[in-house]
This record gives sequence, C-alpha cells and structure tokens, in this order.
Amino acid sequence: MPSLHRIGMIVPSSNTTMETEVPALMQALAPADLAFSFHSARVRMAHVRQDELERMNADAGRAMTELMDAPIDAVAFACLVAIMAMGDGHHRSAETALARIAAEAGRDAAVVTSAGALVEELKLSGARELALVMPYGDALACRVADYLTAEGFIIRDYVNLRVTDNTEVGRIGSARVLDALAALKTDGADRIVLSACVQMPSLGALPEARRRSAVPVTSAAECTAKQILRRLGIALPTEAALAAE
Repeated sequence: MPSLHRIGMIVPSSNTTMETEVPALMQALAPADLAFSFHSARVRMAHVRQDELERMNADAGRAMTELMDAPIDAVAFACLVAIMAMGDGHHRSAETALARIAAEAGRDAAVVTSAGALVEELKLSGARELALVMPYGDALACRVADYLTAEGFIIRDYVNLRVTDNTEVGRIGSARVLDALAALKTDGADRIVLSACVQMPSLGALPEARRRSAVPVTSAAECTAKQILRRLGIALPTEAALAAE
C-alpha cells in the first residue's frame, strides 16, 4: 500500500485551480509508491485587490487552526499575491506564524507559501533574471515584480493580463497564457514564470510553453508542489528529466 501524506491548503474562497493543479503536479513529481490526500480551508477573497488580500491574510490563522484538527503533514498557503502584497519578504513571517499555530496544536506540519515556494525554487534552480506572465492589475503586477527584485532577481519583462475578478482569473485558458508568453521579451532571461499566480491555470500550458521556449519555464503552482515535496523530504526528478517529459 502506498505511503500516504496528508496535504492541507489554505486557499482563497474563489480559487478553483490549486485543488486541481497541486495534486496533479505532486503525483507526477513524486515516486509512484507515494500517495497524497488533500484537505482545504478557505478564506474570503473574491477580487484581487489590496483590501481583500489584507483581509485574507488576517483570516489565515483561523484557517490554519481548522486544518490542524486533522493529522496534516504539510500546509500550503496557496495565494502568491496575498503574501507579496503585504511587503517584501513577508512569506518568511507568514510561514513562521502558521508554523507556530501548528506547533501550538501539537502538529509537526511543514509550512509552505506559494510566494516563498516561487522564491526558493527559483533560487535553487540558479535563476537570476526572470520574465513573468501574471493576471494582475498594474499596481499588483508591479508589487510582484518589486517583491522578486527585493529577493535578488532581475525582472527582464512581464506581461500582466489585468484580470482582477478572481473567478475570471481561474477561467484564463491556455491559449491566452501562451499568447502572453509570445508577447514576453525574454532576451537575457534565464527563467520564465509562466503563471506568477496560483489561480491562473498553468498545468495545460506548461508542456507547450516548454516546447516553444529556449528558456526554462516554470509556474507558481509547480514551485508550490515542489516545495511541499521537499519539505516532506521527498526526492524530486532532475530538471532534465522534467524537460524530457
């Protein structure tokens, strides 16, 4: 019988993507003898605006407390922009706060944020100069770029689709994402983040994006899945193996 790991996710109430993409990515990346179950707690957020992102952060502790009623092995705070909107480096304090709640509940759960996962996976890959595709309005797109700049990256270019209704973000199709990729200036970039948002679907677009681009391509959802696996001590396939799939 496969070894089972229970994964908790704190997701925006309007998110319809992470509960599909993270399970699929983790199962694809992990050894075949491992199994995962997924358990979500939702926090209110309908529109990708600063006020709603702040409210979502304020409610994260309640969601984490509820997840800790179950024997969860790892938790992902699955909203990249909610963390980045709170200021440079906020993923570190957010992860610490959520880990404290787990400890107070007597749980030894690993804690990941999608914002922190993107930063850590990019650093592990050796990436330094980035090109990004993201759905946000102009102000939040700039905030994401500034956050990554503060982490030591150089932003070569980004395309933002200016979609602020989070339900509509989840309906952005692969064709539109790939059109944005085609418009992206990638000269000098050593990594493309195809979706710097865990609600904008990336799973369907990643294989084609990798075929089209000479620059390695990842997404926030893929980075989240990888960081969860790393925190659980699970070995990942090499980047060369992933590119060959």
